[in-house]
Amino acid sequence: MSNVKDTDADAPLAVAPAPTGAGTPSAVATPSAGHRPAAKSALRIVEFDGRSGRAVLAGPTAGTPSKDKSGKDDHARKEGRPDKGGHGDSGDKGGNGGQGHEGGKDSTGKRPAAVAVGDVFASAPAPGAPHGTLAKVTEVVGTTPRGTEVKTAPATLGALLGGSTANGRVPVDPATVKVEPLAPKVAVSWAKTGSLHFGPEGAQLPLGSLRVDVNAALPTLKTRAGSVDASASGFVQLAPQVEFSYDGKGNTTGTPGTASVSLAGDWSSQWELKGQAAASTSDGAPLRVPFAKLHADPVIQVGVVPVVVNLDLTCYLQVDADGKVSVDVKQDVKGDFRVGGSYSRAKGWTPIARADLRGTPVTATATAAGRVKATLGAEASVGLYGSVGITGTLAPYLRAEVDGTATGASNGTGALVGKWAAYGGVDLSGALRAHLDIFGTPVFERSIPLGPLNHEWRLAGGEGAVRTPAKRP
Repeated sequence: MSNVKDTDADAPLAVAPAPTGAGTPSAVATPSAGHRPAAKSALRIVEFDGRSGRAVLAGPTAGTPSKDKSGKDDHARKEGRPDKGGHGDSGDKGGNGGQGHEGGKDSTGKRPAAVAVGDVFASAPAPGAPHGTLAKVTEVVGTTPRGTEVKTAPATLGALLGGSTANGRVPVDPATVKVEPLAPKVAVSWAKTGSLHFGPEGAQLPLGSLRVDVNAALPTLKTRAGSVDASASGFVQLAPQVEFSYDGKGNTTGTPGTASVSLAGDWSSQWELKGQAAASTSDGAPLRVPFAKLHADPVIQVGVVPVVVNLDLTCYLQVDADGKVSVDVKQDVKGDFRVGGSYSRAKGWTPIARADLRGTPVTATATAAGRVKATLGAEASVGLYGSVGITGTLAPYLRAEVDGTATGASNGTGALVGKWAAYGGVDLSGALRAHLDIFGTPVFERSIPLGPLNHEWRLAGGEGAVRTPAKRP
């Protein structure tokens, strides 16, 4: 294509947020023996059908079709065939879709098509492709009033990134994250450079952070003495980032030597469980209450190639309790996490699962014997161009166990006969899926599990008999 320029394949490609305010970014490459990376393209998708692969691309070389004597437009195109002067398939002489004729017309009086068979293009979200698209042109059907109509098939990043290298981390703009509340009392707040959306009660957030607060009433417990209530409240706060790396050096097949993609960032959450909870389903499983769905399609620019990363998170509260213990427990968790997948020719795909989280001192009181576990976590999925490749669940939790008849507290007060303890922890689980073959790597036959991984720490506890000290007047 005339708008594809050779670049230095030895120079690392920059990984950065896609530019804003300049239209829909796109890139096009014609695979070559040198396996050079793509160049920026003025083409844009004006129409796309993911099921059929049909697309209409507009660009400076696309024009309107000519009319026959009857005044009908491009009848052959409507029948699904290239017109007589078209640039429809691999039989198109020259195989260049009319290169060198920008803005002009060929001998038939028609403007040449903007793309050729074999071209590979990537685009940020566009009409008909809300999650972006990465495709290879298999047939140029013809020109239309809106642009060039083509048929496409799925492509791989290797065709665009070639023998280049890239490595970087890009923050996700919290203002672009769409949040769907799933519970009545859910509040959303975020902060980014130059703009601050205050959190509940005027709380200011670190730049780049998104916060979701929830206040939920748990199912009422029926006892002989009457009904008892329990509630859970708290927030999840995170500053999501996308990590991306690619190394295609020494490769001429489109399969990189190494590649990786992951969701990472800072995590902060705080929640409190109060009351006497008996939270489980009819089959005895813990009660899980999703309270917010988050979605974003950040576009990271790898060189000139727009790589669309699809992020979905479902924040949920989960309680597993036997209904015997009455608690007032509160935990503050902070740290960072990373969930993703990494590829190398020697090992294939391997999971990335890390959560360096730690709970700070909590207020915890427990009365009567029993157990309770409360989790405030997030289920995440990470994909590229609409294909989910990674799933993961990051689940910080707090649990308390009371043995005997006890009233204990984390500050050492209470009347205790027996023992009790409160623990904080985090569970991490998930899987890699075959859709990561979008990198051009070999497909694995089944999902590769991430874990599960577990890390737990003691927060408070006691044993023996302790008297509550008298309050000072």
